[in-house]
Amino acid sequence: MTGTGDGRRAALTLGPLLFNWPAAQRRDFYARIADEAPIDSVCLGEVVCAKRAPFSDPDLPEIARRLADGGKEVIYSTLALVMDDHDRALVAEIANASDMLVEANDLGAIEILAGRTHVIGPFVNVYNEGALAWFAQRGARRVSLPVELPTAAIGALGARAGAVELEVTAFGRLPLAISARCYHARARGLHKDGCRYVCDEDPDGLSVETLDGQGFLAVNGLQTLSHGVAALTAEIAPLRAAGIDRFRLWPQAVDMVAVARAYRDLLDGRLGPEEAAGRLAGLVPFAPVTAGFVSGSRSHYWHGTQGLAD
Repeated sequence: MTGTGDGRRAALTLGPLLFNWPAAQRRDFYARIADEAPIDSVCLGEVVCAKRAPFSDPDLPEIARRLADGGKEVIYSTLALVMDDHDRALVAEIANASDMLVEANDLGAIEILAGRTHVIGPFVNVYNEGALAWFAQRGARRVSLPVELPTAAIGALGARAGAVELEVTAFGRLPLAISARCYHARARGLHKDGCRYVCDEDPDGLSVETLDGQGFLAVNGLQTLSHGVAALTAEIAPLRAAGIDRFRLWPQAVDMVAVARAYRDLLDGRLGPEEAAGRLAGLVPFAPVTAGFVSGSRSHYWHGTQGLAD
């Protein structure tokens, strides 16, 4: 088993769905996750755009029940960007629900959750030991680290984490930024208020190319993502040694059950890093699989490098 030397079992978290999928696709997706995927925790809820929430929220209680029946820990994630009173009310409704484990993705949610056990999402900047200690004192039991952290920072946080579980993103298009503007609507010649929910046309995000035709980024409504799909495999063992107990898989419109099985086999020593990388590459048809932000690159929070060179 891949481990830290103290016998701790590495866990897998399925992050919240970032994309605007049809209701039937979303329900089928989580039914398979509940019944078939070796996932320990599943995050639910709208993180990117509050306008989508009325279409997804009605299904959440039944999805959560099915996941819990399948042995999954259910976590409710809050918005990453709060812009008005409606957004604040949506975050407060989730954060004030005392019967749910909540993942806070902005400081407003963290303020509401103070004193209660909760999770810190990767949209909150936890860059150093002081920040980690502050969140822990306020009730955070788990912190999903931002994707831009380099090796040294991850190691320093792992050494000082104590009872707080640390999580690193292992798979998926990486969330890089979020804005009040809707890029998807603008790309279709629409305004944000009359977006017609065109983000549902791109279930894995809208790929953006440079003028030279090179894959550069991806757009998902208000959100900017990496063009490539990050898939850490060779990095998993060093991350475990650095004190990372959990690995996050972001939902994509691929066979996420197979993705989860590849990572479970890798973590449990049934699959080597190169074999896992090959299996994952075969599951993603829409973008290159990479250990970094850019196609053909190993530039990543783990490697601490920039640009295209390996």
